[in-house]
Amino acid sequence: MTISHFSDSFSRVRISEFLRASGFGLRILLISLLCLSLVGCRPADKAAPQSEAKVNGNTVSFSADSPQLTSLSVEPAAALRSAGVPLSGRLMWNEDATVRVFTPFGGIVRQPLAAVNHTVRKGEPLAEIRSADFGQATADARKAASDFRRAERALARVRELFEHGAAPRKDLDSAEADFASAQAEKQRTEARLAIYGAPADPSDPGFLLPSPLDGTVVERNVTPGQEVRPDQMLANMPQYTAPLFVVTDPVRLWIQIDATEVDLPHLRQGHEFTFTSRAFPSQAFTGRVDVISEFIDPATRTIKVRGTVDNSRRLLKAEMFVNVNLPGPETSGTSVPAKAVFLQGERHYVFVEEQPGQFTRHEVQLGPEQGGRIILLAGVEQGQRVVTDGCLLLQQTLK
Repeated sequence: MTISHFSDSFSRVRISEFLRASGFGLRILLISLLCLSLVGCRPADKAAPQSEAKVNGNTVSFSADSPQLTSLSVEPAAALRSAGVPLSGRLMWNEDATVRVFTPFGGIVRQPLAAVNHTVRKGEPLAEIRSADFGQATADARKAASDFRRAERALARVRELFEHGAAPRKDLDSAEADFASAQAEKQRTEARLAIYGAPADPSDPGFLLPSPLDGTVVERNVTPGQEVRPDQMLANMPQYTAPLFVVTDPVRLWIQIDATEVDLPHLRQGHEFTFTSRAFPSQAFTGRVDVISEFIDPATRTIKVRGTVDNSRRLLKAEMFVNVNLPGPETSGTSVPAKAVFLQGERHYVFVEEQPGQFTRHEVQLGPEQGGRIILLAGVEQGQRVVTDGCLLLQQTLK
């Protein structure tokens, strides 16, 4: 037996004797230390490889297993021709054929006489209003008529006496002056009632609120028993300023178009245009440009353009949003989704997939936008694959 073997055997015997002599707790502690030493001797786990993007000028490259590629979407650019200028618009009532009716007299509404979508003629009553003010106006008219008849008879008597020498000239002059005054008062009171479409001597003190024009009742904000006043048209009080009735001709509509400075060369008064609505996407409607605003709205930086629309078929409704196509020069280019284009500084860019995992930023020249797609006049050719989702990720990687 060699000396080393003897030493090892002696050591193991001494350790065994020590463990037998020690308590149970110490043996557990030694076993735990031995296990920890074995664990610490195991080789360290290898770190998972991370894919990093490579940037070369305006080009970003990813490896084939890069997780960033899953957040990118690409689409080929397609050829498209545009023969017009697309704009957005809103239909509204024709103010030349629309009236908002308020009451000229304060009082209580006895009953509305016209409902929404009811066709009315000019002068046809819309509601009956019991009004003390109207009663006073009719009383003034009746009194003026009575005073006029009395002055007329007095003038006739004085004139006859004057002709027979039984009355002085001054009595005739006074009678003529009283007659002229009574006549003027009668005309004033009759004219006041005539302005509101009421007869000079009504048999019923109730006021019949007339329609100022022929049309259709499109809005009614009056109920039986409601109190109304002639001073309802107060600023910043929409609950009180709403008109009692809105009467209009829905066959004739206006359209308001929001244009920009770039669209000014294509705007001409009298030019016709076409537009479509989401309610009738397969139908095209026509209109005519009537007024082009002389200033740019400082808040929206748009030019208000107003046109007229023929709505004889009654398909269109006021407050509809529509897509307008103004006539303009024919434009050809490549079409890409609008979300593929982004603004950097004062220039527009897209990312083009040169090969799988490699994307290059291209500066582009924008044309008109149609149906969520933008025509690119330069910078991208037909068939090139552009990034539609994830442009922000690529742009941040370039920085």
